[in-house]
Amino acid sequence: MNELELTGRARTHIAQLGELRAALHREVVEPFMALRSAAAVDGLDIAAFSAFRDFNAQVDIWNRKYRGERPLYDRDGRARDHAALTEEEIVEAILVWSAVPGGSRHHWGTEIDIYDRAALPEGYRVQLLPAEYSADGVFAPLATWLDENLQRFGFYRPYDQDRGGVFPEPWHISFAPISTRALTLLTEDVIAGALRESNVLGRELVLQRLPQVYRRYVANVAAPPASTRLA
Repeated sequence: MNELELTGRARTHIAQLGELRAALHREVVEPFMALRSAAAVDGLDIAAFSAFRDFNAQVDIWNRKYRGERPLYDRDGRARDHAALTEEEIVEAILVWSAVPGGSRHHWGTEIDIYDRAALPEGYRVQLLPAEYSADGVFAPLATWLDENLQRFGFYRPYDQDRGGVFPEPWHISFAPISTRALTLLTEDVIAGALRESNVLGRELVLQRLPQVYRRYVANVAAPPASTRLA
């Protein structure tokens, strides 16, 4: 991927899946559909809550959270009072759950936030919170199935545990053969170049803190199992 693709400012690497209402890196389509087919045999209907997300969409998420138009959560998933936070605290609260624009793995088309449509109670609204994937959560069977099957399709969970950066996301899967290479190409300078040309709120603060943001929230992820890198 080139710098525009890495930061979501181009989609020349992306294929649209109309039947799933999602877009993925063109080389991720086949393994993801194979994963879905295998899960269907076991009674799960895996759907993409979010997949490829371009730079502008990430800016919109970031800016709405920055302005307090979308909720902010602490590391335990509890809502925070936006009005009581400093600018630095707002940026920190956003980063725990949402990537800085240009630094999101969703720009690559290799990342998919998934849920099980077959498990949805009538009228249920998916929240993508850890409790939904816990032992007594609505998507507990999906979480267990992923534990047992992700690797054979080349996927893994980059946010498998709390490393002091992005909070664990059991719903977030990544296609390792491509995302591993993408992460090595997505440097601080690449992200900074995208930010400087943007209307991201708090941009100057983020740029000042970018070395720490990069180490803690971009590079600070699980290493994929060796078997997934060759899928």
